[in-house]
Amino acid sequence: MAMCFGDDGWLSTARRVPSPNHDLRPDGLAVDLLVIHYISLPAGHFSGDMIERLFTNRIDPHAHPSFQGLEALKVSAHFLIRRHGELLQFVSGDARAWHAGVSHFLGRDRCNDFSIGIELEGNATRPFTSAQYRILARLTRALARRWPLRYVAGHSDIAPGRKEDPGPLFDWNRYEQMTVSCGLHRPFAADTRTNPQA
Repeated sequence: MAMCFGDDGWLSTARRVPSPNHDLRPDGLAVDLLVIHYISLPAGHFSGDMIERLFTNRIDPHAHPSFQGLEALKVSAHFLIRRHGELLQFVSGDARAWHAGVSHFLGRDRCNDFSIGIELEGNATRPFTSAQYRILARLTRALARRWPLRYVAGHSDIAPGRKEDPGPLFDWNRYEQMTVSCGLHRPFAADTRTNPQA
């Protein structure tokens, strides 16, 4: 079944989990950047609803020692792709989700203003799943049909030294081959594109 966005920027085939962590985009800016992240909560754990709780400001800081301080964090990507391929949407693509933080891309700051953020459930030590690549590619194609996307970047590309995701195990070559029809460009040096598992 094709992924289709409604006029409100929500995807009909994604599980909708509305997050309050968004606001209006500035007028006149084209949404031309796709940002890929990874996340797991607690770190390295790939089950449960803690990511949903974080993105909807419902996380219990006492549930795990690493959660201390997270209750004050107001953050959300537009989308999350779980390990088995489930797709969740937290923020309309027309809104500015708070996913990138302090960031810079091709002379522009505040990447949240003009980007869409996708979180992959994962970390830097385990490869992403085939189901995640399939859903990510389908989602990318649907996003490119709906918004004037021109570029794709990892969180580490737009926040170097501060962020490392989607990490060394994200297979950029595989992803780009699956989305070649979208014409998206990742304008970074070859050494940042190398996937040691390819």
